[in-house]
Amino acid sequence: MLLLTCPNCGLSVEETELAPGGEAHLVRRGPEASDADFEEYLFLRENVKGVHFERWRHAYGCGKWFLAARDTATLEVFGTYPAQSKSPPPEIMARIEARRK
Repeated sequence: MLLLTCPNCGLSVEETELAPGGEAHLVRRGPEASDADFEEYLFLRENVKGVHFERWRHAYGCGKWFLAARDTATLEVFGTYPAQSKSPPPEIMARIEARRK
């Protein structure tokens, strides 16, 4: 079972209380984007085996969105952080780098 801590309300919950929202840190495309750029935004995803950054919503709790860094092969969670973040916090990136060594 995947356990994630919602950074908004501080509760550590099972994935059954959460709603997945797909890949995090996508570059959104506006009306001026080319067809190829819009196709990339809409359909093309990383789907990596390993460290992945994802969006989650605390559906049965505070209802707010947040981001998580986890390993898709081992389900190891490196941390969660607010949805408004442009990139993962340095402490989460340090945990990921430490695991790679």
